[in-house]
Amino acid sequence: MSAESGVKTFRESGGLWEGHDVMEVASPQGYEANPELVLDFYNQRRRQLFEVEPNSAHIDLAKLEKHYRISIVTQNVDDLHERAGSTNVLHLHGELLKVRSSYDESDIQEWKTDLVIGDLCTNGYQLRPHIVWFGEDVPLINKAINICETADILVIIGTSMQVYPAAGLMHYIQEGTPIFYVDPNPALSNKGNVTVISKPATIGVKQMINTYF
Repeated sequence: MSAESGVKTFRESGGLWEGHDVMEVASPQGYEANPELVLDFYNQRRRQLFEVEPNSAHIDLAKLEKHYRISIVTQNVDDLHERAGSTNVLHLHGELLKVRSSYDESDIQEWKTDLVIGDLCTNGYQLRPHIVWFGEDVPLINKAINICETADILVIIGTSMQVYPAAGLMHYIQEGTPIFYVDPNPALSNKGNVTVISKPATIGVKQMINTYF
C-alpha cells in the first residue's frame, strides 16, 4: 500500500531493508546486540514518514467508508491510512509514531521525534520502537482474526503473503466469501472465490472499486 507513497519495503531486495539485514534492525536479538543502530534506523524511518503523503489507494479505501463498514488490517507501520481518512485501522506490526516501555509492553506513548538511549518510561526503563519484530508475538492477531471471521468481503492489497501470522488471516473468512487480491506480482491466482488484479495499489484498488463495488 505505502510503497507508491515512497515508503521503503524490506521485501524488495533480498531481505535487505535500507541496506540492513532485517534481523539486525527488526529482531530482539538485533536490538540487544546494537540498540543504537536499531533506534537510529527507526528514527530515519520516522523522519521519512513526515516527507510522504497518502497515495490514491489510501484515499480510495477511506472514501469507501461512506458506503461500507470498512476494517483495515495492515502490516504497515506508517499512519498513511489514518491521514487519508480511514477511521478503523488495526496495525498488526506496530506503529512508527509510537514507542513503548522495554519493561511493560502495555506502556505505549505517542512519539514523533527521534528516540535515543536514555529516553525512559515512567518506571525508568528504556523506551523502544512500538514495532513487532521477528520472533515476537503479534498482540493484535486475535482482533484481526475476528474481523476476518465476520467479513462479507476480504480485500488483500500489496503483500507477498510470506509473513505469518498475517498471511494466514485469509483462512479465517467464511467459506465462499469473495476475496480480491491486488498486487503487481500476485502470490495467489484466480480460483473459486479469489479475484486477482495484477496491478499496483494505486491502479488496482481503483479498478476493483469501479468494477465490483
